[in-house]
Amino acid sequence: MTGVDLDIAAGERVALTGTNGSGKTTLLRAVLGLHRQTGGEILVGGRGQRTAAERSWRRRACAWIPQRPAAGRFPLLAEELLASSGAPAQAALAAERLGVGALSGRPLSSLSGGQLQRMHLARAVGCVAAGAGVLLADEPTAALDFAGQEEAAEVLTTLPVTVVVVTHDRAMAARCDRTLEMAAGALREVR
Repeated sequence: MTGVDLDIAAGERVALTGTNGSGKTTLLRAVLGLHRQTGGEILVGGRGQRTAAERSWRRRACAWIPQRPAAGRFPLLAEELLASSGAPAQAALAAERLGVGALSGRPLSSLSGGQLQRMHLARAVGCVAAGAGVLLADEPTAALDFAGQEEAAEVLTTLPVTVVVVTHDRAMAARCDRTLEMAAGALREVR
């Protein structure tokens, strides 16, 4: 990425689109602190991530839905994933709403791609209930059928937080306040 300059207001919903390999996921991972910064500054809520305390705060302040949720190498149960949100009761309620609550006793590795995606979405809802003010979602509707895509988009865009969502789903992008396109590591506003 080169020269990315982006301000997002609190509570704003931003769709990030672009071709595969253009840097969308890298941008989200940089905001999360998962990529080492070589220059510039990334602020969330006016705070950087240079100290251990700032990085710890960032992990609590940002909820994250990965592009390809991995089941992991260990037999983690879905209820353990939900509990890691910091607000397990709210995450469990979200899982019920998303139709996967009955699967909470199962290992993540036994879930289908769509079920796993819904569990990660429910976990993100729990993170928001626990105090996260930003939700970063990377292709959160990709593994879902049409009804599931609509439901996930509804959940994401009605949460009382700032949302940045990487998506190729036009219906998801249309629900956002702004749409930005990334090409060759640079951003431009589309809508």
